[in-house]
Amino acid sequence: MRIRILVAALAVSTLTAGAAVAQVSVGAVDQSRGTYEDKFRQFEGESWPSPNDYRTASGAPGHRYWQQQVDYVIDVRLDEDAKALTASQRITYHNNSPDTLTYLWILLDQQDMAEGSMASVASPSSSSETYEFFEALGFERGQTWAGGFRNIVVKGTDGRPLNITQVDALLRVDLPRPLAPGERISFDMTYAMPFAQTMVTGARSGYECFPGSTPAGNCIFQAAQWFPRLAAYSDYEGWHTLPFLGSGEFPLEFGNYQVSITVPADHVVAASGELQNSRDVLTREQQARMEQARSATDAPVYVVTPEEAAAREQGRLTDTRTWRFEAENVRDFAWAASRGFVWDAMAVRQDEPGAEYPTVMAMSFYTKEARPMWDTYSTRAVAHAIDVYGSFTFPYPYPTAQSVNGPVGGMEYPMITFNGARPTRDENGNVINAESTKYALVDVIIHEIGHIWFPMIINSDERQWTWMDEGINTFLEYQATKLWDPDFPSRGEPRDIVRFMTSDNQVPLMTRYDTALNAGNVGYLKPGTALVVLRETVMGRELFDRAFREYAERWKFKRATPYDFFRTMEESSGMDLDWFWRGWFYSTDHVDISLENVVQARLATEEDEGEAASDGPPPPGEPEVEVVEPPVPLTIANNAGMQTVIERNPSIDAYDDNAGGAYPLTEEQRRAIGRGGRQMIMPLIQEAQAFDSNVYRFSFKNVGGVVMPIILKLTFDDGTSEVVRIPAEIWRYNSQEVSWQYVTDKTLVQTEVDPNWETADADRENNYFPRR
Repeated sequence: MRIRILVAALAVSTLTAGAAVAQVSVGAVDQSRGTYEDKFRQFEGESWPSPNDYRTASGAPGHRYWQQQVDYVIDVRLDEDAKALTASQRITYHNNSPDTLTYLWILLDQQDMAEGSMASVASPSSSSETYEFFEALGFERGQTWAGGFRNIVVKGTDGRPLNITQVDALLRVDLPRPLAPGERISFDMTYAMPFAQTMVTGARSGYECFPGSTPAGNCIFQAAQWFPRLAAYSDYEGWHTLPFLGSGEFPLEFGNYQVSITVPADHVVAASGELQNSRDVLTREQQARMEQARSATDAPVYVVTPEEAAAREQGRLTDTRTWRFEAENVRDFAWAASRGFVWDAMAVRQDEPGAEYPTVMAMSFYTKEARPMWDTYSTRAVAHAIDVYGSFTFPYPYPTAQSVNGPVGGMEYPMITFNGARPTRDENGNVINAESTKYALVDVIIHEIGHIWFPMIINSDERQWTWMDEGINTFLEYQATKLWDPDFPSRGEPRDIVRFMTSDNQVPLMTRYDTALNAGNVGYLKPGTALVVLRETVMGRELFDRAFREYAERWKFKRATPYDFFRTMEESSGMDLDWFWRGWFYSTDHVDISLENVVQARLATEEDEGEAASDGPPPPGEPEVEVVEPPVPLTIANNAGMQTVIERNPSIDAYDDNAGGAYPLTEEQRRAIGRGGRQMIMPLIQEAQAFDSNVYRFSFKNVGGVVMPIILKLTFDDGTSEVVRIPAEIWRYNSQEVSWQYVTDKTLVQTEVDPNWETADADRENNYFPRR
């Protein structure tokens, strides 16, 4: 027997890279020694978690399902001049789990902007010898500005400090006594947070300022991830403490919020939840318009008019005003403020039985820079998303749904979304690229409003399984855009994913987002397309729609996993789909540390951009390729007879590049926009050109195959040296080769990897650059 075991082990160890079938045959399912591979092998009992009292084999929540609840009472104050906020909050944590807890974990997602954070240090760079001017701005900001939470203080309700431990973007709070099942505890926090300049940092929250009559211009502030939030604690993982590296988003707990937002008195505020003190912050005329909007179902009504917004932008008030909001059963809270906001709203009727809110207020907030396109499309796109997503899942369960224009390109929170698309204008203020901008605007609004269903209501762990929110949402976004306009240039057609699925640059969809290659295709396009194929080709609309709605109803306001989705789709439809999950979600079927180089990068020029231009037409003499007219997409064909938005409202389909852009501006609007258009970008370019620090880019190769932290000793021409420790997460996108950059005012003369010989590096000869 012992000899047989040794021989079997030897046989496994000598498998070559091409012997994948032999590897599959060794293990629990040893079906054949030949070439047969069972694509229909069942996941149950093999790799999916076993059903239990919390999650059943049918994909439904079990009779003992539980989840935690966290309630917040927050007072926050915006300092417009300092571009920062200060806040205090009381958190009440309800332990609904069967476990006794001795500590709580809190998310500090803003720490990805803090100096020395894992997210900032473990960010791979381009290996190019040039860098763009926006990168230069980022380098400059990195030397002069640091984000993250500041002055965090945690106390019990008795005023006594609680013991806390910070681990990068996580904060552990040790409880004064164990928290037993069924108990709750309250504690207080105070903190501060600087806003980032979003155009430079690309953050999910921040500010954008436009030139205006005031010294600092008029600004939009968008606050997201702006307060310390409790991490999720679940039946299948315990505490969700995967590090925040800037991409993967955040699993959170549901709860109730009471938030008071103090801003300059001339600002308008949009926020998650419902406004509680409209009489204190709106004029009588604005309150009357809001009541009018509650019965307006055909077109939006201005609550704050463009004229009122323009008047506010002429100066700045020095006093403040507090806006109070309440939000029930939500897993996050976001807000935005600006003195330049125009606010419009309309009512969306929900006639489905069981709708908690038969009327939902669709609303938009935007400045003059986004007009007049936002007036026409934003709130209508919100209303359309509510209609389509509600038909696929369940009626929208909140009183408001909002779209806010600003520097954030696209991000979602309960009842509020940030959407960046706005008209591009020439020197005279005329709209250019009108048609493409129109589509981009409608598309991003539908997508972000859709996220209020996935994952803000059907709660999933986006950091672990991004396709559960981005992929499912991309599928429904595709359905909604095709019901807006059959010619809508949207994502989801199977023909559009072929090139990616036959490429080498991919990973299975069941890959953690922060480590996924080609994350846009993996997180969004491929899973969204997979569900289009599943609906239109594999299952048919009747079976798919019934099962999909079952999944949504089962898991609304609950925490779903992929296995709950897979099982529900199979059990509700009566179809065996393991082969589909295996092919589309689990495979890529159609898939010693050496310091290699150090270069000193320089600011890219127009000449560099010309060298990097895309390929032109085929060279002369090559045979012409026959152009095959593609068939009508199956989704559009199956939508025959369903009236689209532009068919019901032909007058709104106004923006057409051939027409040169509709809605011509008045002379006053031209002057307002013209003053700021060119002024916005030139100071940034000039600031970038003034950047003169040294940017070094390092290229590493993982010769041994084991990923490890990279420890660098940097020696400079002035005789000084510094040791930099790069976390192992630097390899998350490519475990074989990676580039990294370092910015300094000094001149680098020598670099050494692992100077203290602490990582068991086998070959020290390739640890130096220049080589010794």
